[in-house]
Amino acid sequence: MAKILCVLFDDPTTGYPPQYARKDIPKIEVYPGGQTVPTPKHIDFVPGELLGCVSGGLGLREYLEGLGHTFVVTSDKEGPDSVFEKELPDADIVISQPFWPAYLTAERIAKARKLKLAITAGIGSDHVDLDAAIKAGITVVEETFSNSISVAEHAVMMILSLVRNYIPSHEIAAKGGWNISDCVSRSYDIEGMHVGTVAAGRIGVAVLKRLKPFDVHLHYFDKHRLPESVEKELGLTFHPSVEELVAACDAISIHAPLYPGTKNLFDEKLLNSMKPGSYVVNCARGEICDRDAIVRALESGQLAGYAGDVWFPQPAPKDHPWRTMPHNGMTPHISGASLSGQARYAAGTREILECWFEDRPIRNEYLIVAGGALAGTGAKSYDVAAKK
Repeated sequence: MAKILCVLFDDPTTGYPPQYARKDIPKIEVYPGGQTVPTPKHIDFVPGELLGCVSGGLGLREYLEGLGHTFVVTSDKEGPDSVFEKELPDADIVISQPFWPAYLTAERIAKARKLKLAITAGIGSDHVDLDAAIKAGITVVEETFSNSISVAEHAVMMILSLVRNYIPSHEIAAKGGWNISDCVSRSYDIEGMHVGTVAAGRIGVAVLKRLKPFDVHLHYFDKHRLPESVEKELGLTFHPSVEELVAACDAISIHAPLYPGTKNLFDEKLLNSMKPGSYVVNCARGEICDRDAIVRALESGQLAGYAGDVWFPQPAPKDHPWRTMPHNGMTPHISGASLSGQARYAAGTREILECWFEDRPIRNEYLIVAGGALAGTGAKSYDVAAKK
């Protein structure tokens, strides 16, 4: 029998919800591009429930314990005395979410001598040291595309919120104010602006598609250029470098994976090469942006606004400067954790576990590391790690 160690975010401060705002969520069977949604043999939850917290347990307890496995769920993941650290040495499988990542460092992997499978419930496996996982023969998987559209919707919302000065205007209304000049002194139309994405994978393309109806000029950079038909359909301008992209745009949305080549990509030099008064939205990974350079760019006015839901580390400490820097629209890492997204990535986790325990192949698009090498989506997204 296996021991499954699952790290999830805390329950709501008011307790696990006795009821929800909606009774159901739309049923989606196929993602854009044709990939089918997760197809486990069975699920033990109602789609639309809160599943990513400790009490939710990704809807896995009945299934796993019914098979005789040990299922340990915790939100306590930091430090040598954490539950995660204490339970890790004899864990066979670790499940973690990008929003509340259990960092599987090389040191932790060395202690986890029984670990064979690391599952990211969602998308983005940079909280796992992939090089160490390769050397240890650990399979790393994630539910690719499960919450990509959730993130894309969040990014578009943030772009509009920054440009229209929505958050300060709402705060004025909530406090009983009505001074329109205060609200609109930093409010603009997005119409006619030049907006670009750093990376044009599933999320980046979804953002570009959702921005097209706003009559903006769309740009992108990616290591792999999109087909000409897609560029023509969306009216995209391709840029061969990030530097060229940011110089041409009024707003940038970041959707690249985190690896050595993108860490601190948005540093002081790159930020200063942007148009004065530009906007940056980051729903990818916090470390793609230099923390202090972002703060300085907002304070100087080089950036008109910065929003995102990704930080480093996560959860961010209470004194993290992005909480209080001017003209920010930061949220906790929630873009991919909508109740709709949770239903898909919980089902995806169940599908992966069913395949693992029944010795069936895991979908190629879910694979990050397998057989001692980068595989599937991992081979496309984390090629730098393979060169270590």
